[in-house]
Amino acid sequence: AFAHHGLHWRYVNMEVPKNSLAAAVAGARAMGFQGFNCSLPHKVSVIEHLDGLGQSAEVMGAVNCVVKRGDKFIGENTDGKGFLRSLSSVVDPAGKSVVVLGAGGAARAVAVEMGLAGLRKITIVNRSASRGETLAHLLKNKLHLEAEFVAGNGDYTVPRNTDIVINATSIGLYQPEAAPALNFASLQPNMVVADVVFSPTHTLFLKNAEARGCQTVDGLGMLVNQGAIAIQYWTGIEPDTDIMNKALRQALGL
Repeated sequence: AFAHHGLHWRYVNMEVPKNSLAAAVAGARAMGFQGFNCSLPHKVSVIEHLDGLGQSAEVMGAVNCVVKRGDKFIGENTDGKGFLRSLSSVVDPAGKSVVVLGAGGAARAVAVEMGLAGLRKITIVNRSASRGETLAHLLKNKLHLEAEFVAGNGDYTVPRNTDIVINATSIGLYQPEAAPALNFASLQPNMVVADVVFSPTHTLFLKNAEARGCQTVDGLGMLVNQGAIAIQYWTGIEPDTDIMNKALRQALGL
């Protein structure tokens, strides 16, 4: 994207130990960084070193993208925004009933952004009750959503009135034969089924959904769009996602 748009920018990958995070953020300020991404284990701990948070980052309590605005470092979260942009090319989540499989970082980001987009009801399905209940509680209290937790202790049966089903777990990542525990016979042709997993692109989860006649959304769009949103935050330019998608496919050997 930087090369395509003629931007004299660099995106540099740096490994920062936990006990050096404060120094790294101070260094980024001193060296004039326009922003940076944060991956685990820094998505929560970075917050105390920032000057403020965007709306969704504040709700979910996690930051994956820091943006310099004026002389302040503001924490954002582009993961859920990237997913929402990808999903919205197929269906508008406003007023819809949604099932999210998982309650980890990706699920939290996706659920919060979907909630901000005005979904009608959300069901969190997760094996760990504590994580699942925590996320459902957050969605109820902070976004005032109709949210419920269901323990995923077997093949979950999707309710017939569901509009969108999302795998927000890492099940299937680099595992072509793996899929979340779901009663795929409960999927209906009118449902949209999405996966956050980007490799393989055509996961077993999506293959099973397509066999039931569902429209599907793969994880590549989320990956490209979260990066595009970050670039837009940093540079003010909306990058060409087609160019980014092509580069990603080449990098993944697709």
